[in-house]
Amino acid sequence: MPGLQLGRWWYQPRTGSHTGAILTRYEYTRKSMDSYWLLVLVVASVGIWVGLLGWRGQFWRADVSLPPSEDSRPGPWPSVCAVIPARDEASVLPETLPSLFEQDYPGALSVVLVDDRSEDGTATLSEDLALRWGNAHLTVIQAEPLAPGWTGKLWALEQGIRHVQSTGAVPDYWLLTDADICHDAHNVSRLVAKSRQDALDMVSLMVRLRCRSVWEQLLIPAFVFFFQKLYPFRWVNDPANPTAAAAGGCVLIRRETLTGIGGLEAIHRCLIDDCALAGAVKSSGGRIWLGLSQTTRSLRPYSSLAEIWNMVTRTAYTQLEYSPVLLLGTCFGMLLIYGVPPVATLVGAVMGDLPVVIAGLVGWLLIALAYLPTLRLYGVSPLLALCLPAIALLYTVMTVDSARRHWQGQGGAWKGRTYSSG
Repeated sequence: MPGLQLGRWWYQPRTGSHTGAILTRYEYTRKSMDSYWLLVLVVASVGIWVGLLGWRGQFWRADVSLPPSEDSRPGPWPSVCAVIPARDEASVLPETLPSLFEQDYPGALSVVLVDDRSEDGTATLSEDLALRWGNAHLTVIQAEPLAPGWTGKLWALEQGIRHVQSTGAVPDYWLLTDADICHDAHNVSRLVAKSRQDALDMVSLMVRLRCRSVWEQLLIPAFVFFFQKLYPFRWVNDPANPTAAAAGGCVLIRRETLTGIGGLEAIHRCLIDDCALAGAVKSSGGRIWLGLSQTTRSLRPYSSLAEIWNMVTRTAYTQLEYSPVLLLGTCFGMLLIYGVPPVATLVGAVMGDLPVVIAGLVGWLLIALAYLPTLRLYGVSPLLALCLPAIALLYTVMTVDSARRHWQGQGGAWKGRTYSSG
């Protein structure tokens, strides 16, 4: 009488002891099922990567950058006012502030620095730098206490804009830039030229982040890679696509555009203020552009894991709209697309399952190939491309910790301030 297969158990109704055969058959069936499901997962991961590489705005190419063009239109260049929020930035201002004084911009360029209650002599240092460079276009104002409902950076920017408006010398463009940004000498000219030539309402640069220490080389290029994957720049720059994003370190926006969306007050509660501003501009019908820069750079150091960890956890859970469901979905997605291929490769090798090994290697290779252009952009070892799954796992843990901090009332901590909601 033939045997009967019941689930994973194998029953032989014949006389004699067949216990060993039964257990062997069970073990074989169990391993086959485990191998089957692992193959299903890794094939799903590979399929997702094929989709990401082919149909997500070519984010992985890391090649959307500001062209070295000049505005050839006749007539005077529009006026620009750079507004800098500064809170304890004395360590970077000696290099970053003169980079604005030395711009080759042919139009009127003024600078307003808002000293956000610094304790390291930021205001005095800024004034000394202006005198040293013979620059009469710097204004330093003292920030008022943080207004209820505002984030510190936006409140400082708002006060700078209000001060300029009160003088009556309102510019054609606002350049909203961080105190740690060192601008290329042609940066303002190129930003304005890009805006005028392409009729853009807002132009933003993801500046080159510092990438010197071991932790910076390991994690900073991945941060840029994940940002491009979340907000594909080609989608952002397409007026027909609803995706909107910006990089808050360097944003040029038309005066009429900012006024038209209700000013910074329209986004005054937002922790991720750059993307919120881009979303407000694009949803109102404005045209935006976001690109990478190799020459305009951030001097903000991230020398330790703790510094990068705090930078990520400050807004990671905000990005997920403080949703536990989105948090769980993000964790599952990160494990599926980044964790499964290398795990399948190793487990398949141990099990002697060639199809699983091949599928795992294909997935792992796709991950590495996608990451290589960003690594080249930052000039770090291409071997780090193979480490992206482990780096992604670390960023996933940071995201979970961001949620934990939010639940404990410690979310959005930055320079002595904590923001629990966005």
